[in-house]
Amino acid sequence: MKTRPVSVDYLNRFRTAKERKNALENLENGKLDIIIGTHQLVNKAVKFKDLGLLIIDEEQKFGVAVKDKLKLLKENVDTLTLTATPIPRTLQFSLMAARDLSVITTPPPNRYPIETNVIRFGEELIRDAIRYEISRGGQVFFVHNRIENITEVAGLIQRLVPDAKVGIGHGQMEGKKLENLMLSIMNGAFDVLVSTTIIESGLDVPNANTIFINNANNFGLSDLHQMRDRVGRSNKKAFCYFITPDYSVMTEDARKRITALEQFSELGSGLNIAMKDLEIRGAGDLLGGEQSGFINEIGFDTYQKILAEAIEELKEKEFKDLYKDQKKTSYIKETVIDTDFEILFPDDYVNNITERLNLYNKLSELKSEEELLQYEKELEDRFGELPIQVVDLLNSVRVKNIAIKMGLERVVMKHGKFVGYFIADQQSGFYQSEGFTKVLQFVQENSQTVKMKEKQTRSGLRLLLTFENVRSVKQALGVLGRFATA
Repeated sequence: MKTRPVSVDYLNRFRTAKERKNALENLENGKLDIIIGTHQLVNKAVKFKDLGLLIIDEEQKFGVAVKDKLKLLKENVDTLTLTATPIPRTLQFSLMAARDLSVITTPPPNRYPIETNVIRFGEELIRDAIRYEISRGGQVFFVHNRIENITEVAGLIQRLVPDAKVGIGHGQMEGKKLENLMLSIMNGAFDVLVSTTIIESGLDVPNANTIFINNANNFGLSDLHQMRDRVGRSNKKAFCYFITPDYSVMTEDARKRITALEQFSELGSGLNIAMKDLEIRGAGDLLGGEQSGFINEIGFDTYQKILAEAIEELKEKEFKDLYKDQKKTSYIKETVIDTDFEILFPDDYVNNITERLNLYNKLSELKSEEELLQYEKELEDRFGELPIQVVDLLNSVRVKNIAIKMGLERVVMKHGKFVGYFIADQQSGFYQSEGFTKVLQFVQENSQTVKMKEKQTRSGLRLLLTFENVRSVKQALGVLGRFATA
């Protein structure tokens, strides 16, 4: 910004009381245009004349309480959040379109993926990896997150590699001393830095190309990814070693985290890792203080479905005045089909279980007849002529799509009869819609084959649509197809 009329200052623990006071006064008077700071910016003493833009870098390092305080600095402030690994709650906000998401996947030129290895603590392997790095003129980070015995670990490395210059760094060191140590590392004064997780954010040492993370199973996915990213910041091949106990000793979540990091080691894979974190820990409380939780109990897809249904319900009831101009295309999201017909992919047609699950998942995502026909062609091309069970499965999807338009929450095809259950909520806007008028007209025109009546069920009085003599899915599609073309 030096070529522009903009004043920039910063706040952190290294600044003197006088420097801090001057920066805060200039900020309040409007003489300061940009302030860069740590959590100190949330302090009550920090006052802005007219805050216009808030940028939160390394968002995963801020708790909900701090982020909520930042939001309160001014109403309707534009906020830009930067992070390689968003916490589950933030990622969920983006996935449900509550916040805009922009992903940078292009790595800087001449960068290589970091080779990631999961190892057990072994002196020979550690010694050889450090010697190799020093021999090619590089530096090594060894992360050990316990200050009480960090000196012993540094002594161990000094014993294994006597000619290496070993430094120690942690957050309890005096500010100036820590700053001098980091500058010395960047200037190449040390070969190995044994430190806590303070290297995780903001430290850029292009010459550091090997990192060991001791007891990696105790760290979160975001922490591990951020620390791994401290190496390989030049055009040299970099190595990361996660030192863990045997998989059998680790917790299930720890195993998932380590496996995810092994799997996603390519450049720009931070979003994939964050998605895995969302899957493992859950999305948390979107309107409260929990940054993760519970989603793993019901699965991500089910959670998204429940959330979408809750939002739709709110739009229809509590906030219907706000959305009265919004044309509603469908009053139900899903129709449940209950049948005694065989509708599935038979084992002898697709014999791989994983492949069958993938086919079912893909089938559930199809939205139109064109997509369904394309899917049908792909099945024939890959697995051969469709057996009757698969034909019925595809036709059942067509039946479901028409049933959704007709307002049928549930369809029962059993004992030669087709019974459709209309929306249980008698106050639903569906009963005043054009769609329901079309259904009534269809029933009147086809009174010989279709009946509409009310019946007492366990959930209350329900309106039912009944077709007799429906002995196959194809027949069911035929009778509903007449409604679709009416």
